[in-house]
Amino acid sequence: MSVQEYLDKHTLSRKIEDAVNAAVRAKTPDPVLFISNHLKKSVPSVITNLKARQILDSRGIPTVEVDLHTNKGVFRASAPSGSTSGMYEAVELRDGDKGMYLGNGVSRAVKNVNEKISEALIGMDPTLQAQIDQAMIDLDKTDKKGELGANAILAVSMAACRAGAAEKEVPLYKHIADLAGKTSYHLPVPAFTLIGGGNHAGNNLAIQEIMILPVGAKKFEEALQMGAETYHHLKAVITEKYGSHGCNVGEDGGFAPDISSLKEGLDFVKEAIGRTGYNEKIKIAIGVGATEFCIGTKYDLDYKTPNRSGQNFKSGEDMIDMYKELCAAYPIVSIEDPFDKEDWEHSKYFSSLGICQVVGDDLLMSNPKRIERAVQETACNALLLKVNQVGTVTEAIEAVKLAKDANWGVVISQRSGESEDSFLADIAVGLATGQIKAGAPCRGERLAKYNQLVRIEEELGDQAIYAGDDWKHF
Repeated sequence: MSVQEYLDKHTLSRKIEDAVNAAVRAKTPDPVLFISNHLKKSVPSVITNLKARQILDSRGIPTVEVDLHTNKGVFRASAPSGSTSGMYEAVELRDGDKGMYLGNGVSRAVKNVNEKISEALIGMDPTLQAQIDQAMIDLDKTDKKGELGANAILAVSMAACRAGAAEKEVPLYKHIADLAGKTSYHLPVPAFTLIGGGNHAGNNLAIQEIMILPVGAKKFEEALQMGAETYHHLKAVITEKYGSHGCNVGEDGGFAPDISSLKEGLDFVKEAIGRTGYNEKIKIAIGVGATEFCIGTKYDLDYKTPNRSGQNFKSGEDMIDMYKELCAAYPIVSIEDPFDKEDWEHSKYFSSLGICQVVGDDLLMSNPKRIERAVQETACNALLLKVNQVGTVTEAIEAVKLAKDANWGVVISQRSGESEDSFLADIAVGLATGQIKAGAPCRGERLAKYNQLVRIEEELGDQAIYAGDDWKHF
């Protein structure tokens, strides 16, 4: 093929002429740069390469990071990881070689991206998120993404979403909103972890966390200020009783004092809120994670206590009575996983009482079939969405739609193993979830999400709507 034939086939002469005319009209001082940028915009973007690598998450455990290349640039994302993996969620692919990262390496998942996934996606339009995600699902061929690894698939899905936003020349949250068919943007109420326990901290507290929700803030920036101030007041409260050694933190950044009971922790948090002066503007939430201490049909609230007496076993009915008392004594508006993941009956009954938001985490595992069952049986009234439990951006959007169609609340959630990737902030705004749980207002991997929300709110200006008192209804 001659040069002229090549130019004619691809209409390059016309495209160059259009670019030159545009530069003349713009009276640009740098016509070469202007023409170059104009030509880049005129060429539809496609995926040209994928490069994955093994990096460390916030716990020092390997995870997958992906660079997705298009002719518009390079777009990076990394997959988060939980401390446990449930039987109903998409599965991470780990190497299992005890001689490398104690068996937690992800070199096989990395190889799957660099070879199998890359070959399948090169040439695809990054704006077609659903098609990209489906191509990976079809390539994997398993129900829980166990062949390629949910950690490999999700990192690629997130990177592709960023590339799609760049192709459309819009922020990531706007692209996600477009994918979900939404036209307005809402800043979520943050659920800040103040005290950690359960399998996220080394103290004797059975439940996983005590959180605060600044529902009375007027904007997200103010909510972040409230969270940070309360966090620092809590540090002072704990120091006064336990000394500075009581201010060690758990995996999510919450303080982990060796408190004797849940009530003691709630008293500490209530005291910290009182010192801020935000009493009526801040509510409390607790993440129970009851599956971790469920033995048969009983719940052992002393399961972490050495030489425990075995006398603190509670039935499902006892747990309901305890939750009733706590909600009456403290401004608790949300309880996450109050019962075991298979204890549907007690969860249904407790939800029917209408005392507070009942969030399904282990109960649902972000699994569409579990969500549908919970909707039918009214087993809870809010979804805790962990994106890596479903494995792709498209499936996360579908899970949120299921929950919202049922008039549930939605909480976009971090994992205990996080990176500095801020994707959760954009998906929370784009899907208008109304709530986000990203850990304490400290530690870089947690603040990456909260600080990104500040930037988004600033960018939106008058269009920014903070969920505030309507946090359950978005």
